[in-house]
Amino acid sequence: MKKVLFALSMGASLMAVAQKPTPKAAPKPTAKPVAAAAAPAGQVKYTEYDLPNGLHVILHEDHATPIVAVSIMYHVGSKNEDTARTGFAHFFEHLLFEGSKNIKRGEFDKYIEGSGGMNNANTSWDRTYYYEVLPSNQLELGLWLESERLMHAKVEKIGVETQRQVVKEERRQRIDNQPYGSVIEELMKRLYTVHPYRWPIIGSMAHLDAAEEQDYVNFYKTFYVPNNACLSIAGDINVAQTKALIEKYFAAIPKGTKAIQRPNVAEPALKGEVVANIPDNIQIPAVIMGYHGPKQGSADYYALQMLAQLLSGGESSRLTKSLVDKQEVALQISAFPLSLEDSGPIVFFGLCNEGTSPEKLKLKIDEEIEKVKNELISEEELQKLKNAKESEFVSSKATVAGVAEELAQYHMFFGNAALINSEVQKYMAVSREDIKRVANQYLGKDRVILNYVPKETKE
Repeated sequence: MKKVLFALSMGASLMAVAQKPTPKAAPKPTAKPVAAAAAPAGQVKYTEYDLPNGLHVILHEDHATPIVAVSIMYHVGSKNEDTARTGFAHFFEHLLFEGSKNIKRGEFDKYIEGSGGMNNANTSWDRTYYYEVLPSNQLELGLWLESERLMHAKVEKIGVETQRQVVKEERRQRIDNQPYGSVIEELMKRLYTVHPYRWPIIGSMAHLDAAEEQDYVNFYKTFYVPNNACLSIAGDINVAQTKALIEKYFAAIPKGTKAIQRPNVAEPALKGEVVANIPDNIQIPAVIMGYHGPKQGSADYYALQMLAQLLSGGESSRLTKSLVDKQEVALQISAFPLSLEDSGPIVFFGLCNEGTSPEKLKLKIDEEIEKVKNELISEEELQKLKNAKESEFVSSKATVAGVAEELAQYHMFFGNAALINSEVQKYMAVSREDIKRVANQYLGKDRVILNYVPKETKE
């Protein structure tokens, strides 16, 4: 179900430089580096530093496989957009594959495919992320491509018009014509009335149509600057050689000078229940419940993550055992807090079994929530939750791409890349009392309830 909910989770030179750090043609592969000493067992060893232009760099050397992940995370998401120009962050995720001063339109992916690698990008409410996974002897290619995206991207009419149509088609496929595809959009606009989390990541198609070329240029110059980015590289690299390449391709890019918009508004508390019936192109009714939660990284955030694991983390979780297996009122059910830079929501999603209405399923979910509010979970349950979090923590670092993203994420939103090795201790510190407390504090009657029902068909 999370795949349905998070489908969106997934021109000329614009900056003058003293000297051009990129070649006209793609660079030649670098020689494979000499192996370095392995990191301590279970620990991710890394080096981090800042370039004078503000670009934060994190390097992780791992010679287990001859591949490298080159990634760059920009601290811009949909929450940084102008209220009259929503959708720009996601739009730029598409636009910046159009090409650059030194990369012809449509050739960005060809460089990656021709080297035997893969690449992708995604946008959230809080950030935009690009990455390539390449054979390690193609490291320089990845750095060149990302420096072109940062310094020389083409923000011009032909690319803008092309990607407008691409984004419109994406909305049709992933939201408008996707069963339950509008869930997060419908939920967030009711949970948030002041904070910019209230509009969807994909934004308004009318805003994209109304925008002029200069609007796009201004967005690029504001947010796609080295002092708003983290370059994270993990894999089969030599740190000294990689630093020299980063200097070659990124050091001469000038620091951004425009003010970067960061929301500083506090979303007011909901006052009671906000209920809406949403007719959708579905056959199975569903109930969605949303609550205001804490920001990622807070103590309550970790306790709520454990609470969500207790309620819907696997076949033996409380909601699944009770409502799917025993009472058979739900076909599927999940509960999860969204990890966001500012206060994020806690979401429940339940598919109704035959003969069960959304209202009835909501009442059954509430019964399970009340149990957690009124009784401490068992020591056995708590240990099971901690074991699951430890396993999840280890598996998240199983690939160099995963390590590169986590290092960037921890630096950008927690200000501490070292959490890649220690954050699990914050989960281990959660007590049974903490889980009961956050259930009472956050899962009250101030909430949004969406009843998704099948559209009526005309004869």
